[in-house]
Amino acid sequence: MSGDKPVELPTEAELAEMSRDDLVKLGTKMDGVELVHYEEKWPVPGTRAERRAQRQVALWFMISAVSGLAFLGVFLFWPWQYEAPHTDGHLLHMLYNPLIGLFLGLSVVGLGVGALLYTKKFIPDELAVQQRHDGPSAEVDRATLVAELADAGERSGIARRSLIKRTAGLGAGVLGLGVAAVPLGALIKNPHSDSETKNSLWHTGWKAEKGEKVYLRRHTGNFHEVSLVRPEDVEPGGFETVFPFRESERNDEHALVAALKRADAPVMLIRMRPNQAITKRAGQEDFNYGDLYAYSKICTHLGCPTSLFEQQTGLLLCPCHQSQFDVFEYAKPRFGPATRPLPQLPITVDEEGYLVARSDFIEAVGPAFWERKS
Repeated sequence: MSGDKPVELPTEAELAEMSRDDLVKLGTKMDGVELVHYEEKWPVPGTRAERRAQRQVALWFMISAVSGLAFLGVFLFWPWQYEAPHTDGHLLHMLYNPLIGLFLGLSVVGLGVGALLYTKKFIPDELAVQQRHDGPSAEVDRATLVAELADAGERSGIARRSLIKRTAGLGAGVLGLGVAAVPLGALIKNPHSDSETKNSLWHTGWKAEKGEKVYLRRHTGNFHEVSLVRPEDVEPGGFETVFPFRESERNDEHALVAALKRADAPVMLIRMRPNQAITKRAGQEDFNYGDLYAYSKICTHLGCPTSLFEQQTGLLLCPCHQSQFDVFEYAKPRFGPATRPLPQLPITVDEEGYLVARSDFIEAVGPAFWERKS
């Protein structure tokens, strides 16, 4: 127990009959608490000034709630897909991220300012001194503590200020929904939805549609320039990153940009050095074209770009978590957390001498997901 002097404890029967005020006094006495100063912010309840202060606090909580709802609305329904410059939807696309940040920030700020204003305008000024004690609390200590907390809540006025309670709960609840929506909305995708299209988890932008040829295209820095790749463009021991291109996309600004921005699109085109010993993966012995091999650039660990190539050792390095893949042995992982080889894209050359994809990858690219078997 606390305090310098022993406190006579009530019996269980006396404890059951004590009022909350009696329990508060007993608890402070047992805890060795001395109330030095106590002053109510609003000694006379219900004044015009108190109602005005209450509306100020409620306003900030309402700002938090409305901003949280606006955040959810933008996150779920705003047109986030890329639109090329000088098109009708480009401005809406450019506003997506700023609006997400603005409304989420306002929701957090509104909740914080409302809590600070409530503390400043309604919590009584109190100065108390307490003697600390060691050891576990007895039943009487727990009972008095509950009474003290309930009394503090009533003295703060929160119990009778329903407007503030409702708006604070609304603001906190909507903000919680917004915080939960970000990871859920970004991570949940049904792999079986449109599973035979290039937009599913099973396929990529390299999947041919309506029999159209898919070329290997380099990114020159100009999203709208089409630069196709020939075998002689890559030096022995060299590599470059390529993306899918279809002739139907040549004059389509949106499609040209989208193909370069797809998360599953980047492929590393590597030309092995002459006389280099290569071990091919079973069932994929003809996926290469001569000494040209094409592997997904997406790490099979967590989806980072495996963009560092050491031509002497044949190792591809993922800079995020240091997984290493051996391109001399079908991009098999040699080090790091990755456990699966990089998927290989089957390639060949068309009648005009351009490199093209023979088909899509025969396995899902990138990190594992629940339905994936390997």
